[in-house]
Amino acid sequence: MKKNLVVAFVLAVGLLGVAGSVLAHHGNVAYDNKIVEFKQATVTKFLWSNPHSLIAFDVKDEKGNVVHWVCETASPEALKLIGWSKASLGPGDMITIYMYVAKNGNPAGRLNKVVLSDGSVLHDTQLGGDAGNKSDYRPDDYSKEKK
Repeated sequence: MKKNLVVAFVLAVGLLGVAGSVLAHHGNVAYDNKIVEFKQATVTKFLWSNPHSLIAFDVKDEKGNVVHWVCETASPEALKLIGWSKASLGPGDMITIYMYVAKNGNPAGRLNKVVLSDGSVLHDTQLGGDAGNKSDYRPDDYSKEKK
């Protein structure tokens, strides 16, 4: 009986240890808290994949050198809710991209929004924004008391 109790305890502690690591994955400590704008960026690849979709793009730095960046977004299912599709971005698309860059200096970051060449805007889900109310999510409805 004691052996079963010890095994159950060890398994429970192990499960809690793993659960903490999984929750830590969704922190934003790796990214700076200010938004950086990249104008005239050229999409090289758009990966519609789990757990996060990725936008790879090239942009020139202040010296005129091309730098390859990768930007993390939400999952495809979350992006679909706010109007994205697998075809939202494609290689060769010219965009302006706003993102929180990595603190460690790597050319990577977390998406804030993308402005397409036609002027339309695609937001990331972490903004809580939903232009056109595609997801029927209205934060103001929950911040006021219902009468």
